[in-house]
Formats: sequence, structure tokens, C-alpha cells
Amino acid sequence: MAVDIQSPWRIGDVEIPTRVVLAPMAGVSVQAFRRQGRRFGAGLVCSEMVSCAGLHHGNERTLGYLRLSREERPLAVQIFGSDPSLMAEAARMVEDAGADIVDVNFGCPVRKVTKTGAGATLLEDPDRACRIVGAVAEAVDVPVTVKMRRGLENGSRAALAIGPRLVAAGAASLTLHPRSAKQMYTGTADHSLTAELVELVDVPVVASGDVVSRERAQRLLDGTGCAAVMVGRAAQGNPWAVGEIAGAREGEPSREEVVAELVLFMRATAEELGPERATGFLKKFYGWYLGRGRFPKPFKQELVQLETLREVEERLIAAAPGAAAVLARLEGELPAEDDVLLDLPISIYGGG
Repeated sequence: MAVDIQSPWRIGDVEIPTRVVLAPMAGVSVQAFRRQGRRFGAGLVCSEMVSCAGLHHGNERTLGYLRLSREERPLAVQIFGSDPSLMAEAARMVEDAGADIVDVNFGCPVRKVTKTGAGATLLEDPDRACRIVGAVAEAVDVPVTVKMRRGLENGSRAALAIGPRLVAAGAASLTLHPRSAKQMYTGTADHSLTAELVELVDVPVVASGDVVSRERAQRLLDGTGCAAVMVGRAAQGNPWAVGEIAGAREGEPSREEVVAELVLFMRATAEELGPERATGFLKKFYGWYLGRGRFPKPFKQELVQLETLREVEERLIAAAPGAAAVLARLEGELPAEDDVLLDLPISIYGGG
């Protein structure tokens, strides 16, 4: 029987309204991105990975990742590290900040993470990985989940060996991206491993990797037995892909819709990060939004050269004047500001 992608499912006691999960992506998954994903039909959204060491030391930028909003929920905050006690401490901070789920990263393939013994490296150190999951699960009352790769090397089956042990240690759900850390994002994701993992564990499994269309998502749901699919790179600058996969909309957006969503995202990001930091952060998004044949290629380069976000916004609206009306409608549909921020303990921001 085909799984309805718009049907609800659960991780522990957290109900998730659709079978689409927005992936945690470093340098991408800011609050503005997550809120947009929820608007377009993602049932669960995830923060970019947060360093447990950064939280432990009170790093201001790291603590900023715990600025969450009601309209994101249900929300998972992902943490990474290699020390069980520090990971448990970070998990408590994440729970106090209002996250519905604590996600543990055993999948990051980036050298600066793996060389510290964190990320995908932990798939080759199953005892430590299980101690981390056990410590985190004991520290919080919300569900604990794990996102992992297949292993470090091509052809590895480490994820299948460690998966049941992670569940026994306290993981309420597993997400598998069946590429090796060595592959990074090349080649294809081998979802035959996802189907095997589903048979090995009695918790929901989320399929990650190459989820680029509704057809692909449905094939994974029906063919592997997974509970949900995770959308990553396909959603970068393209919330309409999330909407299409989630069954919330069809068809390509108009130029006016593209500009309106980009400007809305720019404004929300500037409010979140501050205008100066947001100016540099947003530059990669221009190409993502304006590509796919939506605007001429030189237009993106023109925007990157502009010095302020106000100039970028003015140039975008000039290129698609009808976007102003679409933008006004979108802003009118957003919740009032009083409904956005969760009440966070002052200590989360070090008294700031």
C-alpha cells in the first residue's frame, strides 16, 4: 500500500504532520530557511549542526543557533561532538531552548569535524557513539534521533551494524544518508541500505539523499519502508521543490514569486543575523533562487556586487515589479512578531 506523503507520523511522542523533513545543512539552515520550509509543507525542520563545545564555552554565535520560533515546530536541533558528557550538556541546553527533538550528527564528512572524532568518524567507533546517544537520551525528555552516513569508506555497511545498537542506546529514530563520508555528495545514494536498515530496527527510519522530486520521494517511501524522506540540497533557494515533494503545490514559480520569496527570506535573515553578517551569508542564495532558467545568469553576478541588502532588494523588485504585491501578501500571512520567539532562559545568551 502506498504511503500518503501528507499523512502524519511520530518520533516518540512528537507528531509530525507530513512525511517530508527539511535537512540540517551547515551554512544554510538558519531560522529563516526553516520557517520557510514549514510554510511550504515540510513536516519537520532541522537546525544546522551546533557544536557541543561551542555551547559549553558560551560561544556567542553558537548560542545564537538556539534562537528558535514557534512557527518552526516541530523542530529538531542537531548537535555534534565526541564527548558524551559535553553532548549531554548541549542536549539539555537544546531542550531548554524549546526544541522538540535533539538530533545527533554521526554523518558530517567534513575534515574539520571528523578530525576531532565527531561526525561520520563515530560510525567507526560504535562504543563511543552508543555512549554519546545513551548520555544524550538520559539527559533530556524529548526524543533523541541520529543522522548518519553509511560509513567512512565506499561500500561500508557500518550504518547497518551500528543502527540497532544506537536504538538500544536510546535513539527514537534514525536518518540514513547512504553515501560514504569519502563520497561526500558525489555519485548516488544507495537506498538498498535504507531498506535493510528499516528491517533491522523498530523505530522510524528517514531516507536522506537524492530526494529531488515527488516521484523519487514516493518511490523511497514505498520501496524502502522508510517513515519519511529528507530533502536537502534540492531545497536550497527552491522552497517550491519542498512544496512539490510534500504535495502542497505543483508547477514552477513565476518570476514574481521567486523575487518575493527571496526578498522575504533576505529580510528575515537580516533580522536574524544582523544586516552586516546577512549581506555575505545571502550571496550564495542569489544563484540558488535565480538559477534554473528563472533569470539570466549575469543578473546574479550583478546582485553579488551590490554593497547593501537594500540595493539588492530594489534591484530585484525592479526586475519583477509585480513581486511587490506578492511580497505584501506573503508578509500579511506571517504571524505577528509576538508569536514568533519562544521564551528562552536569559542564561542561554549568557545574560545578553
